[in-house]
Order: sequence, then C-alpha cells, then structure tokens
Amino acid sequence: MELEMINATILVVFPFSLALAALSDLLTMTIPNRVSLVLLVSFFFVAPLAGLDLAQLGLHTVAAGLIFAVSFALFAANVMGGGDAKLLTASAAWFGFNESLVTFLVYVSFFGGFLTLIVLLLRSKENLILAARIPVPRLLLTAKKIPYGIAIALGGFAAYPSSPLMQLAFAQLS
Repeated sequence: MELEMINATILVVFPFSLALAALSDLLTMTIPNRVSLVLLVSFFFVAPLAGLDLAQLGLHTVAAGLIFAVSFALFAANVMGGGDAKLLTASAAWFGFNESLVTFLVYVSFFGGFLTLIVLLLRSKENLILAARIPVPRLLLTAKKIPYGIAIALGGFAAYPSSPLMQLAFAQLS
C-alpha cells in the first residue's frame, strides 16, 4: 500500500468514525457497533503499515484492554452506555499506552462534564426551548442518559494530533 494511502487512512478514518458516532448518539442515543468495529479493525490494519512495530502494537492493545476493563465495569454498574464503552475502547487503541491516551481521556472528561451540564440545563428548560422552537433532538430532552459519544468524539478530535499514528503521518508528510 502506498504511503499516501496509508496517511490518508490515518487522517480520515478516525475523525470520520468519531463524527459519525457523535451524530448518531446525538440523534438516536445509540452508537452503531460497526463504528467501533471499523475503528478497531482499521487501526490494526493501518498501524503496522504506518511503521508501528510489534511492541508498539502491544502497548496500543494494552491501552484498549485497560480502557475496556474500566468501561465494562462502568457499564456493568449502569454508569456508562455500552456504545460509549466500545467507542472509548476502540479510540484508545489509536492512542496507545502513553501520554496521548492521558490527553485523550482528560479531553473526554472535560467535554463530557461540559456536555452533561448543557444537557441538564436543556432538560430543565425544556418548555422554554420548545416554545422558542430551538432545533434540539427530542431524545436529547426526554432520554435519561447523556449522549457521551459526543464527548468522546470531541476529546478524540482535540487529542488526535498527539497520537502516535498522526505523529507518524505528519513526519512522513514533511
């Protein structure tokens, strides 16, 4: 596979998948399993082609496994949705077990807190929003959960430039 195609895959697949997950979560309060699957499979396909060695791939797998374990525990405790847990796990594979994963998780936490405050405010002012005819998805106002896929996507967008694959892609472009 040509270097340009590998870099294009790195530059497009992760952000596009996150955008699709966020939009789906906003409109339907679900994240399709295929989005997380595409993220995970494409990472393990493109990472070796981009130059990650077996040790690095192992660290990315450990990061995804650790995030899966924590996310699954939160899902089992009914604190996190299953789609959010799968998206966070698949995204963690793209960051690996290093400081870029911490950056990603901090951004997700920040955006998640901000999103939660906004959604709770919208829900408390539901009649005002409906009277003003502000276009807000009805599920956002009526569901009992927060579409955390939006926070995961925003955190991913913010942290992605620091990810190992993006660093490799940038280095190869220059």
